[in-house]
Amino acid sequence: MVFTRRPAAVLTAIVAACAMAISLTACTTDANSQDTADDQTTVTSTSPGAVAMFTPSDGITLNQQTPLNKWAKLTPNLTKALTSAGFKKGDISHTTSDSLDKQSRAIQDYVVDHLSGSNTTDDAGIVISPDNITLLVAPVVEADASTRQYGDYVSQELSTADTAEGSDSTDSSDSSNSSDSSDSSTGSDSTDDSSSDASKTVGDSKNAAQAEAVDRLVSSLKLAKESGMHVVLMGNSIKGYKPDAFVRFSDAQAIGKLQAEKIVSKLELSKASKDNPKYIEVLLPYTAVDESGGDSDSPFAQEAFRGIWQVLGAYYQKGVVESPSGTLNGNSTEDDWQSVAYDASKEGSTAKVLDARLAKADEHASPTRIDGIIAMNDYIASEVVTELDDLGYTGSAADINPQITISGIVGNITGKKDLSRSDVPDPIKSPEKDDSAYSTDSADTQDDSTATDKTDKTKDSQWPLVTGYGAYVSNIPSIVNGKQWMTGIEDRQTLAENIAEACALLNKGQTLTSMSSVRNTEVGGKKKVPTISGPLLAVSASNLKVTLIDPGYISLADAGL
Repeated sequence: MVFTRRPAAVLTAIVAACAMAISLTACTTDANSQDTADDQTTVTSTSPGAVAMFTPSDGITLNQQTPLNKWAKLTPNLTKALTSAGFKKGDISHTTSDSLDKQSRAIQDYVVDHLSGSNTTDDAGIVISPDNITLLVAPVVEADASTRQYGDYVSQELSTADTAEGSDSTDSSDSSNSSDSSDSSTGSDSTDDSSSDASKTVGDSKNAAQAEAVDRLVSSLKLAKESGMHVVLMGNSIKGYKPDAFVRFSDAQAIGKLQAEKIVSKLELSKASKDNPKYIEVLLPYTAVDESGGDSDSPFAQEAFRGIWQVLGAYYQKGVVESPSGTLNGNSTEDDWQSVAYDASKEGSTAKVLDARLAKADEHASPTRIDGIIAMNDYIASEVVTELDDLGYTGSAADINPQITISGIVGNITGKKDLSRSDVPDPIKSPEKDDSAYSTDSADTQDDSTATDKTDKTKDSQWPLVTGYGAYVSNIPSIVNGKQWMTGIEDRQTLAENIAEACALLNKGQTLTSMSSVRNTEVGGKKKVPTISGPLLAVSASNLKVTLIDPGYISLADAGL
């Protein structure tokens, strides 16, 4: 009896010993990791973790003109900043998609794979827990041709409501077409109705697919957050969805405001008077017809004009700024955007609009005086430069400040010399009384009336300030020679560094309150969302070297040097 019990006692002792060994082993496990069955290590909040980037594929720009504000330009800056923040290259992934449908599926697959454990390790066999993963998502949002001219970063909002509105406009358009065709023959009615029904079917199908993609995207991002992952939206918000953080790039209002502010500063409008007003034209390109064939209300154009009018409105109202074409005046408001808007999708539309606005009194008259033209983006600015040359304007923006010469600008860009500046000629004096007005050596031998007439004609044909946005590489030589006075661009490197810092903090379970570039704003209708933003960079010949060449955004060859 004793012998039959001995094996049982021995077995019990062995089990107890194993349990104690296992307990001791668990107690001595590294506080920052734990061994798994397959010898993998789970990363906790003390490690940088992983970052997954999801961005739209770069669109094709008109005539192959390429703005610097492209996703393909930002992602290398982001990768570099993330590695500098401590992330391993193998833990940084990047997926591009040319549609919201593809992007939503890619994000869904990523989240599900990591939560199921089928794709949770890096090349070193490290298991990355969900709370150490940040998703950087720039939702794919369709933009019309005129909006794409500003680059890829222009902030827009994604929502299922937009698709419903698109369906309404399509229905309205179809109803209008049906009503108009009722006066034609029965055969024509049948054809139009058939075409209308087909268009409506295609439109409804597209709207349904878009709504499904939005729902899939939102569901995937919510699942990611619920599992412990962090979500940072870049550029485009999603109505009704609150991310952990939002990166605000340029928007229409900021782009318009930037150009207006630089015009005010350069022309010193605070010193202008009714006796000698400055003449400014605003060109507001937009797409009049949306992709469904309905009328476009162009919220982008409206917001852009609102930004411009917030700055220039007071000067028009005081009478110190005038529009040669009369499109804007002291009675205009920020709601009068259509007064200066035109359909930029039509071939040669910019040249035609500018020609009409700056029309001469007669064929023998000098060019209509113009001091500044807000062209909104670099694509339009390049067309403005060509048309101004055809209209007989001469000189460059550098002539507004006589001590800054083209050779001086080139020398500054190549690092040979610094620019010397002097004040803009006093704008309070009228042209005929302006001692700083342009004159020629032969003017001293002519009578006063002839000299004054020649001075006026010189001022009338003087090249104006031309503004743009997007820093198109093809436009940089025009900025160097002063034909286009300024452009604008996102400060990509600074934004990338701030985004990387935010990812590191989120993966450590920390808030972003310590970041100076972050403030709480309303995003997608949700309040108090930590928002990363920075001022836009205004680029002209005088600072082109510091803003574009030194950071490596462009080369000397790009600048035509």
